[in-house]
Amino acid sequence: MKLTVKVPGSCGELVQGTREGVPFLVTCPVNLYTTVTVTDENMAHRGLGAKAEKALERTLHYLGETSFPYGITLSSELPIGKGMASSSADIAAVCYAVAAVFGHEITAPEVSRIAAGIEPTDGIFFDGVVRLNHMTGECYESLGVLPRIQIAIFDTGGAVDTLDFHQRKDLGELSEKNERQTDAALALLSEPRTAASIAAAATKSAVANQSILHKAKLKEIIEEARALGALGINVAHSGTILGVLFSPDRKKLFVEKQAAVLQQKFPHLTFLQSAELISGGADIEKG
Repeated sequence: MKLTVKVPGSCGELVQGTREGVPFLVTCPVNLYTTVTVTDENMAHRGLGAKAEKALERTLHYLGETSFPYGITLSSELPIGKGMASSSADIAAVCYAVAAVFGHEITAPEVSRIAAGIEPTDGIFFDGVVRLNHMTGECYESLGVLPRIQIAIFDTGGAVDTLDFHQRKDLGELSEKNERQTDAALALLSEPRTAASIAAAATKSAVANQSILHKAKLKEIIEEARALGALGINVAHSGTILGVLFSPDRKKLFVEKQAAVLQQKFPHLTFLQSAELISGGADIEKG
């Protein structure tokens, strides 16, 4: 027996903030993945960090199972502590894998509640793009499948611990001060959702987040990115990632050439790779 689960990571978020004091984020799933494989050939746990192990234990408890007599391996294309939903993807992939191997069907809202009980969660395991409360896991709305925006992913340097960030005493006050800007960003995500309107929303939210987690030379980066043909940018609101957003019809070679120009102009940026905005969700394969 072999079972494989893939869950995408993210390039930060499209929008993040609070509405009437209640936190939310809009997911930005990309085609980079955490993969979990379960087998009955051994009982070894390989590649699972503390959070993924906790997800395994909590999913077993949730399903009423008492033991896990299988081998499980986790591998990921996602860097840790950057804002690419690495932990959320790990946790979700483990939840789905544990449920599937016992023949249970587990829903994204159920996974979201388990994940939020471990740490603030991204919603990249929901289908499409969603707006959810990352503290409780509650999904507020689905935005459906969005245009496959091409993204040049940069690291602005350093690392941010998700739990520490969300325990900041000034976070609520600063987020509420930004509500007018985040409301305006959300309004730009109303239908019809075009690549240009999505990028405009993401850029507005990124600029608003400067008062919470500052990214050096953001205004200049936005101006240069647009001069190079980008539609806008997005950020990891609680991480170090910055995405430069291009039209879906831009080729990978074009995106990577423009990324090289940006990195040369802004040496504090490290270009990681290109990716594209996709539909979230979990892919489960048995056999």
